[in-house]
Amino acid sequence: MSVVERAFPIVIVGHVDHGKSTLVGRLLHDTGSLPESKLAQLRAVSQKRGLQFEWSFLLDALQVERDQGITLDVTQIWFSTAQRRYVIIDAPGHKEFLKNMVTGASRAHGAVLVVDGKIGISEQTRRHAYLLHLLGVAQVIVAVNKMDLVSHDRARFAEVEREITDYLREIGIRPAAIVPVSARHGDNIALASAAMGWYRGPTITQALDGFVRRPAPVDAPLRLPVQDVYRLGDRRAIVGRIESGGVKVGDTLQLSPTGRRAQVAAIEDWARAEPRDSASAGESIALTLDEEVFAARGHLLSAPDATPAESRAVAVRVFWFDEEPLRAGRRLRARYGTADVDVVVAAIEKVIDVETLAAGPGSHVERNGVGEIVLRSTQPLHLDRFADDPRAGRGVLTSDYKVVGGFIVERALTAARNNTVAVRPSVSRAERESRNHHRGGVFWLTGLSGAGKSTIANLALRRLFDDGRQVILLDGDNLRDGLAADLGFAREDRAENLRRTAQVARLLAESGTIVLAALISPYARDRAEARRIVGEGFHEVHVRADVETCRGRDPKGLYGLAASGQLGSFTGVTAPYEVPLQADLVLDTTEESAKRSAEALVAFIEDKSGTSTGDRHGGWGAVLS
Repeated sequence: MSVVERAFPIVIVGHVDHGKSTLVGRLLHDTGSLPESKLAQLRAVSQKRGLQFEWSFLLDALQVERDQGITLDVTQIWFSTAQRRYVIIDAPGHKEFLKNMVTGASRAHGAVLVVDGKIGISEQTRRHAYLLHLLGVAQVIVAVNKMDLVSHDRARFAEVEREITDYLREIGIRPAAIVPVSARHGDNIALASAAMGWYRGPTITQALDGFVRRPAPVDAPLRLPVQDVYRLGDRRAIVGRIESGGVKVGDTLQLSPTGRRAQVAAIEDWARAEPRDSASAGESIALTLDEEVFAARGHLLSAPDATPAESRAVAVRVFWFDEEPLRAGRRLRARYGTADVDVVVAAIEKVIDVETLAAGPGSHVERNGVGEIVLRSTQPLHLDRFADDPRAGRGVLTSDYKVVGGFIVERALTAARNNTVAVRPSVSRAERESRNHHRGGVFWLTGLSGAGKSTIANLALRRLFDDGRQVILLDGDNLRDGLAADLGFAREDRAENLRRTAQVARLLAESGTIVLAALISPYARDRAEARRIVGEGFHEVHVRADVETCRGRDPKGLYGLAASGQLGSFTGVTAPYEVPLQADLVLDTTEESAKRSAEALVAFIEDKSGTSTGDRHGGWGAVLS
């Protein structure tokens, strides 16, 4: 268990000028969590610069040290009361605060909402409070700060208290305490204020100590997102963290999205000498099953009688961060659990005014806005309603690897398989493979333009066909003449192109066909998605050649067009190519001929497809000459 998990995690939120950083500095000092040497250092620096010391300088100093690599990440700061240790997730002032709050708030068990006692609540106060509500952070303390600026006036505190209480009530939050404080002077932070003797409630630290940990959802349905699959000799262990529920040896589990079922043969635990029979929510474990089932990161294990909703369309409430407003038609990635899938915004149903909480129609969601939208995906989404299971009912939206929004699931809109009934073919894959005398599979050739993918694939196609194999070539350029003719070369279009190709390749492989797919496929994530779609029998082949070699060949004249500025985005020149780190086969064509590379590819295919043809045709020279 990590230090962060042992400490009680909280977030501190509020308007940018309402005193969050000062409050954090005071919490560290007044709880004895700040070394006196650090405080003396800060006072000396302030005096040297002719500045009045401010507690907010502490976070600034930590930030500077972090930037210089001196301290640990300032986004996590620890302090202790007499009762327990706390960790502040995403310290105030961090520039990515809202994004980090959304991605990290699942760990927060409570929050402090800071409000300026002189100004009162602001739109940003409401937005942050609403975000706490969206993320399911139910334990909230309100710190009405800067009471020294209103002469510690009881009536003013009552006004702000009434204002914030009314708003929080509307969004379903009942604050654990509303505390008048002066963070600058330490009033009601760790010690009761002499200047506000009229206040009889808890200090900030007393109120924090009243928070309770969220119980681990051990009685909820099992949700075990697959993080990885390890090989243990001839066994495969499925690794992941149990988000809810529990699992025992002998339990039957169902794997989404494949629907395959198997029994738990063992719960592996390398830290214990004795085998274990069960595990529950909050534990990271490795399972071995009683039969081989294909599993990969992004899959989900659950009990067959309590699986999550499976749908290709979900209504979600979204909190949007990106500068570009969110509009219908936007293609994004949805991350939840360990899944990372393509989605498109099918509709903007409502836009919510966080000031008034009024919801109405709208064409887009502005930055830092909230909306109710519909997300659609071409692959099944396995999500719970947030109301039923907060952990399994929320996620983030990304674009170009950047978090642009957070969402919670309101409801699934269509069952993924309600309107379709899978037809079981009268001829099985095994029958086809038996007749073909080889297994089907997908051999995915990736590399720069000019590396030799199509040439090598074509040579291998000829050889395998002549040997009587069922084999087909899916070439990138040919696909864009038909199957993907409606797609461009933007990041999202490239992902969709590869998704379609992978789906076709899977169908062909299941019919016992050897599929040669030759596409640049520059992004590792898209290739991983192709591997996920195809499943067993997918083999990544990296056709490697440096960009100068490819530029020298330039078989399609594309490098020349790129150099003249006629191609806005060209892989390897003005767009990235993510080199495969763990390709199943590497063919280096920088020095090696296409013929020799094709020989190596066919040998690899013969090995993986369970056949060998080398003796029947007099070797490669007869075919490839």
